Amino acid sequence: AVSIPSVSSDAARRPACRDMVAFYRRMMDELGVQIEIRELGKHLCCGQDGWTTDPFTLTWVAKSAEDDTRAGYGDFPSGGKLHGRGATDDKGPVLSWLFIIEAYQKLKEPFPVNLLFLVECMEESHSQGLEPVVLKEFAMGGYLTDAEAICVADNNWLGVRQPCVQYGLRGINYFLLEVSGPSKDLHSGRFGGSVHEPMVDLVKLLASLVDSKGNILVPGVMDSVAPLTDAERKLYDGIDFPLDGHRQACGVKRLLHEPDLEKSLMHIWRYPTLSIHGIEGAHAGPGAKTVIPGKVIGKFSIRLVPDQKPEEITALVRKHLEGVFATFGSANDMEVNTDGEGALAFGGNPEDRNFLAAARANECVYGVVPDFVRSGGSIPVALTMQDTGRSVVLLPVGRNDDGHHGQNEKIDLNNFICGIKLLAAYVTEFALSAAQLPAPVSQTQARPRRGCARFMSGFKCECGDC
Repeated sequence: AVSIPSVSSDAARRPACRDMVAFYRRMMDELGVQIEIRELGKHLCCGQDGWTTDPFTLTWVAKSAEDDTRAGYGDFPSGGKLHGRGATDDKGPVLSWLFIIEAYQKLKEPFPVNLLFLVECMEESHSQGLEPVVLKEFAMGGYLTDAEAICVADNNWLGVRQPCVQYGLRGINYFLLEVSGPSKDLHSGRFGGSVHEPMVDLVKLLASLVDSKGNILVPGVMDSVAPLTDAERKLYDGIDFPLDGHRQACGVKRLLHEPDLEKSLMHIWRYPTLSIHGIEGAHAGPGAKTVIPGKVIGKFSIRLVPDQKPEEITALVRKHLEGVFATFGSANDMEVNTDGEGALAFGGNPEDRNFLAAARANECVYGVVPDFVRSGGSIPVALTMQDTGRSVVLLPVGRNDDGHHGQNEKIDLNNFICGIKLLAAYVTEFALSAAQLPAPVSQTQARPRRGCARFMSGFKCECGDC
């Protein structure tokens, strides 16, 4: 799967998205899964460096020189990492569902549930065209009508040690801030000092959006954030999220809110954030190019939280930027656009049947009660699926240091193997949950002993800690 370069945000690799669907379909055919294809229409698209391995070749990298091969997992030792584009987000987890079916078939055991698949390759490009298909297929008479609940095997653990079940996601507004002036790119030696440079205006506009401490400077954006209640504050008690590990995963010297764990989590989950992503039209290649760009487009996004509506945030951002730009006295033109309509924040009920099945699956595989957490990321279709009346649980397989979307993306082999077990345990627990459920496990209850690192990785161990 990793060898198929399906990168939906790269126009040149869009055809590979169809190849990825065909690959997954062949695997499903071999397992006897009934398949129907839905066309999502034509999409407009706007273009991998820093890898130490070929991003489209699945590459095993040892954790140390002494590889532990005693577990005997095929050709791989019991440790190490699998590097490749999509290894953790989301080809590895998606393929895990098929490995579960294969295992049941080889064991000649009846599958515990009727598993319905919804597979797409465009999540990193806003799942264009998927929303109407979801609403249609979950409606009466649709392919997914009989689904009782939904599980999305996406996202990642909060840290690197403790498994989790996710019940919330932030929404997103993605902005394109365009400043244009000269009809073409100009030579700075011949024209510098005689024209209003679009890049100068753009940089000043971007700097007006957020400060170096992460505070959003757009008036009104924070006004719609719900007040923190005592009940919500208690949800943060007992969550295993070592800030030093998060700092190492980020590769930074210091975190914004360190050493305050609660404050750090809140700024990842419950508060909106504004991030600046890049500038289109500017010189970004190697070497010294003395060009004045005639048009530049700044790209930034705001992660939204419950009670925030994308259209209202867009209006606030546009008003702010127009007001700031007016003070420049510039001869350039400015335009504020959004990439899509934005997505609302998502939130589920961590005490319903679906979430409890996910929690019990983690206990079965890892021997610990998972953390119930929200996520700072966005999966817009999760809210659409929830709108069909079904519970939607997010069940992560990978860790937060897997490098989603980035160079050297990986999934720890231990997490991959245990993730397959986790999804298998989930469908079993969901089937069993038709019976009377006991009271839900409290987030703050004492957890079982963790055991050593080897046990937490899913391997049998008989040391004193276990």
